[in-house]
Amino acid sequence: MMHMSEIEKRDARDGVRKRGNMAITWLLLFVTIGCEVVATLSLRASEGFSKPLWAIPVIAGYVVCFWLLSIVLERGMPTALAYGVWSCVGIILTAFAARLLFHDPLNAKMLAGMAIMIIGIIVMQSGAHTVA
Repeated sequence: MMHMSEIEKRDARDGVRKRGNMAITWLLLFVTIGCEVVATLSLRASEGFSKPLWAIPVIAGYVVCFWLLSIVLERGMPTALAYGVWSCVGIILTAFAARLLFHDPLNAKMLAGMAIMIIGIIVMQSGAHTVA
């Protein structure tokens, strides 16, 4: 009969505490993405920081986004998955928002690229929970 040492018991408890509910982790990831998108759009709105007030949401957005991303990773989401989803969803949301706010281009080739990115993230997500 195997007995767990006190260290193994503590590590097991900490792992459960850190990982927590994955639905919350995913929610935190999407809040992270929202902060990054706001920061990026604010960077564009700052016009090269010639409008210095825009520095506030740029700096705050990026600081909060990296802090939240660290929490997502601490809660057990695989790094490649978190960064992949963050990048993919962030690019897509930023592209659509920039189209609406700044009249940036958004054409069929760009939409096709976004579709490919989404497929890639779905494949990554399915592979993140398998053992190599």
